[in-house]
Amino acid sequence: MNRLKQLFSSFGPAIIVAAIVLGPGSILTSSKVGAQFGYIGIAAIVLAVVLMIAMVALAGRIGVIYEDSPCDQLARRLGRPVAVVVGVTLFGLVAIFQYSNNVAIVSGLAPLFETEDYSLMSGATPAIILISFNALVIFCLYWKRHLYRSIETLMKLLIGLMVVAFLINFFVVYFSPRAYVPVKSGKAPEILVLMGLMATTFSVGGAFYQAYLVKEKGWKLFDARRGVTDSAVSISVVGILSTIILMTAARVFYGRPEPVALSGVGDVAMQLQPLFGSWAKVVFCLGIFAGAFSSFLVNALVGGTVLSDSLGKGSRLGEGWTLGLTTVALLSGLVVALLNLSDAKSTVNLITFAQALTVLGLPALAAALLYLGTRPDLTGERKVPAWMINLGWAGLVVAVALAVRTTIAVLDKLGL
Repeated sequence: MNRLKQLFSSFGPAIIVAAIVLGPGSILTSSKVGAQFGYIGIAAIVLAVVLMIAMVALAGRIGVIYEDSPCDQLARRLGRPVAVVVGVTLFGLVAIFQYSNNVAIVSGLAPLFETEDYSLMSGATPAIILISFNALVIFCLYWKRHLYRSIETLMKLLIGLMVVAFLINFFVVYFSPRAYVPVKSGKAPEILVLMGLMATTFSVGGAFYQAYLVKEKGWKLFDARRGVTDSAVSISVVGILSTIILMTAARVFYGRPEPVALSGVGDVAMQLQPLFGSWAKVVFCLGIFAGAFSSFLVNALVGGTVLSDSLGKGSRLGEGWTLGLTTVALLSGLVVALLNLSDAKSTVNLITFAQALTVLGLPALAAALLYLGTRPDLTGERKVPAWMINLGWAGLVVAVALAVRTTIAVLDKLGL
């Protein structure tokens, strides 16, 4: 019993990373990959989960073996400009994630306006919703953090309920006969969708932040082994949930004689119809809204904290520079979302596209973690285990391959 209590007490940092990973983008891209690629997409999730566990464990190890922060170490060893590049890269990734979170907030509220997209939300309603919501988050950030924690607890409860709904619906779908005979579609699946799925699960940016979280928690070198368990369990939960969503979408959508475009959140919600019927869209959209909210502030804090640290301005969560740059991250996502509101023809495509673009910054962050984890002065107990380094190198190779493939896919999509 005491060992069980110690196991649960060690959880925390990686669960926060998992909350960042399991956002609206993960739910929507898992659904779209299942609909387009079928069960083959599970292999991508398994690969991403294994690499993510290694990266989170590596970052956690770096957080406990160095007295100062990762960016301070990079600045000391390679110069401040290198640290700034890492901070700016991660901040850019966060801004993209914030954009997709903003889109998901409006999508989650869409059923209240009896619409599946923005088109029927008259006038400035979507803009007012987003501006008000971001203002509330910034207010909580500076003055009422306990209020945000209370609301976030409610959002996590909603996410939990949606997870249970997906799990039950999964069994209902698989024990019910298909309403159609699967056929092979003549349309090639979108590789950018698969890139988006890899980006949402293999989030090196989220892993990088683990080094800061373990310091906030006060972990020391003797906590490193518990951190590996923390990472493995938390990230595996994300992988299992993504797999359930993917398999449900594959069962409901893959191989339909008349393929569903899945261009709106309401289309994706159809996979919950076997259990919830006409309420499927409302249940799904509430989950999307809750997922966006739960990662909203935490995601922005990642960008604000690391960028502040890279500039040599400190990395504590309550410091002025960290708060100020977190606010900039929030406003960056808001501005991009507002600029795209008038042209939001496909909610799912916009979020998927944003998630895929985050792949472009992965190599730099992975390289930074590997550099810090392989220094010659790390000897004895401070030496990083070989399996973390080896999987880290594998992760870097995958990150480079994803970046190259995503660049090609994005240029092709843009017609360049």
